[in-house]
Amino acid sequence: MAITWMEGKKSQDWANLVLAVCLFISPWVIGFSAETMPSWNAWIAAVILGALAVAALSVFAEWEEWANLVLGLWMVVSPWVLGFTANASAMWTAVVMGVLIAAVSLWAVWDVHHPQAHA
Repeated sequence: MAITWMEGKKSQDWANLVLAVCLFISPWVIGFSAETMPSWNAWIAAVILGALAVAALSVFAEWEEWANLVLGLWMVVSPWVLGFTANASAMWTAVVMGVLIAAVSLWAVWDVHHPQAHA
């Protein structure tokens, strides 16, 4: 059974929702919940990512994917901007999650502009 373009789009939105949940629980799972700055950074970014994913699952808008890309890039640079590079667990969690968020967002934007790739 072939996957239609919209079904593929939904899978990217579900991936963002899973990433949001992972990011939200990461301070406890990875063990940096006692650190205020990286924990709140993860929680706030997770809530924004989750809200955008739920919105995109309801009604798709390309701007949501661009917002997710910005959020992913923020997560990559946030350890240096917010000053928590000394906590390797928090830093690498932010960087890896940011790269994953940005990658899913770029994938979604690519699909918007290259729908023939699914033909």
